[in-house]
Amino acid sequence: MSTVLLVEDDDTLREALVYMLRREGHDVRAAADGQAALDGMSPPIPDIVLLDLMIPLINGIEVCRRIRQTSDVPIIMLTARNSEADIVLGLEVGADDYVTKPFSTPELLARIRSAIRRGRAEAKAKPADVLTVGEITMDVSRHRVTVGTTTIALPLKEFELLHLFMRNKGRVITRPQLLKRLWGTEFPVDTKTLDVHIRRLRSKIEADPANPQRLTTIRGVGYRMEPD
Repeated sequence: MSTVLLVEDDDTLREALVYMLRREGHDVRAAADGQAALDGMSPPIPDIVLLDLMIPLINGIEVCRRIRQTSDVPIIMLTARNSEADIVLGLEVGADDYVTKPFSTPELLARIRSAIRRGRAEAKAKPADVLTVGEITMDVSRHRVTVGTTTIALPLKEFELLHLFMRNKGRVITRPQLLKRLWGTEFPVDTKTLDVHIRRLRSKIEADPANPQRLTTIRGVGYRMEPD
C-alpha cells in the first residue's frame, strides 16, 4: 500500500480524490491548506504528494520549496489549465510533474503509479552503485550527489535525469528518449517540463550554467554528458 499526501482546498474535489485513491488501494492523508500539507510530511514520509498550487495559508509553490529542503518524495502539481507561469515555477522549485485541471482519472492514476514506481526503484538501488563523471559523484543508494566537495540537493526527477546521463556518458540521448525514459509512454508530457529540469540540473552541476561544458546540447538532437 502506498501513502499519498493529497493537498487540495476544494472540498468537493478533495473528497472525490480521496475516494478514488482509497478505492485504488492507497492510504491517503488529506490536507486543505499549506500548513496542513507540511504537517502531513511528518514520518512516515508519504510515497507521493499531490499538491494543488492555489491553497490558503501557505501557497503550493512555497509548500513545494519547503518539502524539497528535506525530502525527495515525488511531487505532482495539480494546477489550473491557464497557469503556465505557475507550472514552470513549480517545476523550478522541485516538483516532478504536473496535471492540469480538469484532469482525467486514468491519467492522474497513471502518473501516480509511474512516480511511485520510479521512487521505489531508486530506493532499491544497489549499495555499491556509485557513479563518477569528472567532478560529479553520484551515490545511487544514498540518493546523494556531490560536485567537487559540495553535496547538492536534487529532487527525484533531476536525480533520475542525472543518473541517466551519467550511466550513458559520452552518448547522445535524444529528447524523445529522455521523455520516454523519465515519464514513460502512458501519457504525453509537455517538452517544457524537460527543459525546466535540464535548466535546473545545469544550475547545480555546471560552473557556468549559461555555457554548459559537462551537460551539453546537441542541437536538433538532444543532450550528452561529456566524459572525462
